[in-house]
Amino acid sequence: MRLRLLFAESLHSLRSNVSTTFAAIVTVLIAMFILGVAIGLGTWLVSWSNHVKQDLIVKVFFCTPSAPGCTNDATEKQVEAVREQLLAMPEVKADALRFISKDEALSIMKQRSPELTQGLTSNPLPASYEVTPTKAEYVDVIDSKLKPRPSGVYKVDYGKQTAQRVLSVARAIELVFLVAVFLLLTAATLLIANTIRLSIFSRRREIEVMKLVGATNWFVRGPFMLEGLVCGLAGSVGAVLLLLLSKEVALQRILGHLNDTNDVQAMSFGLISLALIGCGLLLGAAGSGLTLRRFLKV
Repeated sequence: MRLRLLFAESLHSLRSNVSTTFAAIVTVLIAMFILGVAIGLGTWLVSWSNHVKQDLIVKVFFCTPSAPGCTNDATEKQVEAVREQLLAMPEVKADALRFISKDEALSIMKQRSPELTQGLTSNPLPASYEVTPTKAEYVDVIDSKLKPRPSGVYKVDYGKQTAQRVLSVARAIELVFLVAVFLLLTAATLLIANTIRLSIFSRRREIEVMKLVGATNWFVRGPFMLEGLVCGLAGSVGAVLLLLLSKEVALQRILGHLNDTNDVQAMSFGLISLALIGCGLLLGAAGSGLTLRRFLKV
């Protein structure tokens, strides 16, 4: 009986306050749409930065007679010793450790830059290990652990300046994404709370009468929180539909020009939709409940 009364009061209030209800729904819709765009674009950028970080590897070059400070090719024993040292590092992805022989290195060079290999009478390229770190941030750690250089190694290279630039950009993207989502959530909460405050303020006399006749705080708060849930649900569903339209019409064209790599993807649309609906419901109910507190002190 009490639950039925709660729903009846909420529906009556929604019908009798169409303008404020519409304003609350539109506010939620705009806030959730902007939040959805931020989440989609932000997660795509984070995914892109992770893809770029995958290209950061450490290359360990072995001695050749033409290498500075070397007189002979590195022996098999020296190569194996370096392999064991690398596999012992927790920062190294063991299953991705790749040995490139001198012949393989020459074959790769012929494919990439055939003009540089024309007329060669011998193979000047060194054998090497391509070391993939478990995290891109570990490239510097791996380089440090190979100091002093093991016997048979003449150079360790990971493109220090490029790596630092990539990592700093990736950190900036992640930080900006987190800050943007936090600010958008805060702004959405304030906007929704202010809109609901206007609705409650227009009915403050009704609340005072209910309190004076003995209604409990939760009995008074219930219909308003239910109204907030309805407004939050309607606004967030509208935002999801608007995002779906934007995704089908504009987003594919934009992202198609930015990157066609399969592993660079935003958060799935389903998860974004669930997050927006959950946020809309939470913000609608919380905004009503919290805003109503000042009017319950009669």
